[in-house]
Amino acid sequence: MSDPIEKADWLRAQNDQLKGRLEETESRLNALRTLEEGLRKSEQRFRAIFDHSNDAIFLVDVEHDSILDVNRQACEMLGYTRAELLSLPMSVIHPHEMPKMRAFAHSVVEQGHGFTDQLNCVAKSGETLAAEISGALVDVDHRTCMIASVRNVSERRRLAQVNQYLDGEVRAGAQFGPIIGSSPEMAQVLEQIEQVAPADATVLITGESGTGKELVARAIHERSGRRARALVRVNCASIPSELFESEFFGHVKGAFTTAVRDRPGRFELADKGTIFLDEVGEIPQQLQSKLLRVVQEGEFQRVGESRTRRVDVRIVAATNKDLAAEVRQGRFREDLYYRLSVFPIEVPPLRKRPQDIAPLAEHCVGEACRRLGKPQIPLTSDQLAHLACQPWLGNVRELQNAIERAVILSRGGRLVFDSTAGPGAAAAPGEIPVLDQLLDARVGFEDFQRELLVRALERSGGNQSKAARLLGMTRRTLQYRIAKFKINPAELRDGTQGS
Repeated sequence: MSDPIEKADWLRAQNDQLKGRLEETESRLNALRTLEEGLRKSEQRFRAIFDHSNDAIFLVDVEHDSILDVNRQACEMLGYTRAELLSLPMSVIHPHEMPKMRAFAHSVVEQGHGFTDQLNCVAKSGETLAAEISGALVDVDHRTCMIASVRNVSERRRLAQVNQYLDGEVRAGAQFGPIIGSSPEMAQVLEQIEQVAPADATVLITGESGTGKELVARAIHERSGRRARALVRVNCASIPSELFESEFFGHVKGAFTTAVRDRPGRFELADKGTIFLDEVGEIPQQLQSKLLRVVQEGEFQRVGESRTRRVDVRIVAATNKDLAAEVRQGRFREDLYYRLSVFPIEVPPLRKRPQDIAPLAEHCVGEACRRLGKPQIPLTSDQLAHLACQPWLGNVRELQNAIERAVILSRGGRLVFDSTAGPGAAAAPGEIPVLDQLLDARVGFEDFQRELLVRALERSGGNQSKAARLLGMTRRTLQYRIAKFKINPAELRDGTQGS
């Protein structure tokens, strides 16, 4: 190409061609930049959704037991940082669930759809969390991986257990009405309730069996700042010593033979609420130190678990024992006694407030008629006077039982009191003088109770069912007191009385 003109034309053509290619390349680069920016924004949106999901999300390689990605909620749920989780094998988080997760993956491959199931996760603290998991398979770098959405349902299960417990408490508590009584003794109790309820202090309620200590505990809870949460009742006398820790503090799966799942104890159920420890004096001495720790520190451990848990619980305890005397005799820990008796309330027996008997009786009649589906039956003045003269050694509970029997036996709109028990029973010769002698001699109330049990068993020929009806109590309560006072019914049936 010797001609300069031709060479110039060729150069211009080459230049134009290069410009065209450059423009095309720049256009493609712009398109790639736009696509890249779109991908970046899309990834940001995905990451925002990923990280701000209410559920924990995991991207995992199940076959290689590795975690490829997690969101913020997963870190918060398990207590790890993102870097920690990405460095851990899945088997650390699901130590007992990997076979199930591999089965999930295979079923998804075979059936071509996702899955939903339940499994347990282990947090960094060692706590086992109940979880619901749903997932599907995704392709990551030519590897088949699983993206799983995990929801912690431990709190939901706890609340379900609380609701189940409260349903039972509502049914059990239906027999308990308001505190009834206008006597000076009850006025003092009501004043103490109003004083201590908002203070959140530990309360020790004392009084004889059947005086209504649980009603006082309920009244304290309902007037406190914790009334929106649960009042959890525990009868300490009914719990076998080997089950005490599990009942109070819960257990983890596998802690003992019958522990097939994690179970919270009564203190966890009462968190942010109130726990009522009825018959607290019956707790075995070797277990009192464990109760002291949760009373004093608000800390405990489930059976079979090393993790220390904390609860915020108000404690109201009740007993018909003289705990101070139990402390002196070495049967109750002194430090636990002082922790429980920050604010003591004594509920007086019914015989010390006879003016409360009439309104209590009328209330009991109304409740019994409603429960038994009968029309309201009035108490006559003679019946009220007779009720007021009775000793009511079983207190309000005995009065309730006598009234309910009278409602069942009622005829023609008139209450009929059982001739074998309660206010309609005629006193056996010498019976009232014996009781008067006991009172005049200032015999202790436990001796008084024992004498009453012995006389009831003697009258019934040692038949415990009849004796229980005579005393207006259940057969189970009678058997408990027979064992407590070391009475031998066989000796009474044979006509002799054991000492």
